[in-house]
Amino acid sequence: MNKKTEQQFERLDKEYGTEIRLFLDYTEPYELLFATILSAQCTDKRVNEVTKDLFRKYTTLESFADADAAELERDIKPCGFFKTKAAHIKEAAKMLISEYNGAVPSDIDKLTALPGVGRKTANVIRTHIFGIPSIVVDTHVKRVSGRLGWTVETDPVKIVYDLMKKIPRERWCLINQDLIELGRSLCRARRADCPSCFMEELCPKKGLNK
Repeated sequence: MNKKTEQQFERLDKEYGTEIRLFLDYTEPYELLFATILSAQCTDKRVNEVTKDLFRKYTTLESFADADAAELERDIKPCGFFKTKAAHIKEAAKMLISEYNGAVPSDIDKLTALPGVGRKTANVIRTHIFGIPSIVVDTHVKRVSGRLGWTVETDPVKIVYDLMKKIPRERWCLINQDLIELGRSLCRARRADCPSCFMEELCPKKGLNK
């Protein structure tokens, strides 16, 4: 790791701290799984608004598995793509019950075999439920890691491997939340607020949207 990258990490630590955080609300592991499924093309704020009532209504895996499809669709409609997401949640609940005795697996291949679960969702579960260091590439991580000069790739899987090489393993969980926070607050897609950014002097893409 070069000196500039070390300095970038130091700035991120100073700004955001070193405590592992999560932007989705949940109690049970399967609730985080379903919340992450709902978060596709939807803000975490909206997901939390929906799951606040959703997890009070459906209190067990069995209640999700047995839910009326049309009713579940209505319950999650504000998250978008509600027909597909409802089907994925119902089928994932059934699969967790039938194949894993109701437990959420930690193995990435088993996780990605669940309906509606890709590598991003799987790595969220591995990071926050099992404490397994993982890098999760969402739109913010993709954008900000490129702007900071950590990758030139555009494919999320290739970005993961680039970041795994550049970033120490002990920082993998932390870097997800740092780049998401930076991407939401300052390093936005349409107009990055470079003059206000604490990373400006260490960023090769500073002044991006002038």
